[in-house]
Amino acid sequence: MHGTPHIVGDVMTRTVATVVRGAVFKDIVRTMQERKVSALPVLDAADRVIGIVSEADLLPKEEFRDSDPDRYTQLRRLSDLAKAGSVTAGELMTSPALTVSADATLAQAARTMARAKVKRLPVVDHADRLEGVVSRADLLKVFLRDDEEIAEEVRREVVAYLFPGPASTVRVEVRDGVVRLGGRVRDTSLVPVAARLARAVEGVVDVEFGLDEPDRSAE
Repeated sequence: MHGTPHIVGDVMTRTVATVVRGAVFKDIVRTMQERKVSALPVLDAADRVIGIVSEADLLPKEEFRDSDPDRYTQLRRLSDLAKAGSVTAGELMTSPALTVSADATLAQAARTMARAKVKRLPVVDHADRLEGVVSRADLLKVFLRDDEEIAEEVRREVVAYLFPGPASTVRVEVRDGVVRLGGRVRDTSLVPVAARLARAVEGVVDVEFGLDEPDRSAE
């Protein structure tokens, strides 16, 4: 098969709000408010991503503003208490930053986000210089692919690959991202393989089947 999965570079946002290590607390909050984002990459002088500062990093400032935490809280939340007393991006940020490359597949980016429980990832080059940012919403853009575009890829990359020859007559229909394969195939044991390959096509929501073996009674 020769299909190429969509990559992060296809869907990422290239204009990114950032801050430098020395950015102060109020400037960080102001940038988040103005750009309507909940996290900002922190860059060094060479535009390398050195960390991420998020709303979660800023909230301890308010949480502990008028409280005197007990010893148990002090021991359990040392990091948050440190951030409550911090004033610059360099002090507040989470470092090193979790990043992804522009040539990573959308599936790889999705797995990274899911495992780390984050909503977005800075996209960096080989030298960790910022190229963009990819969010959960960006990864979902593939589900906006045109149905006929999906159908053509399934015909080319799945049907022609698994069911070549005159004994197989497979119809491909796609509606709202749901692929339906119907017709007759020489070997129905390949149907589970077809299901896996069709679901791997970007933009496919689900796969349905109506495939049978050819009628051999007349042979």
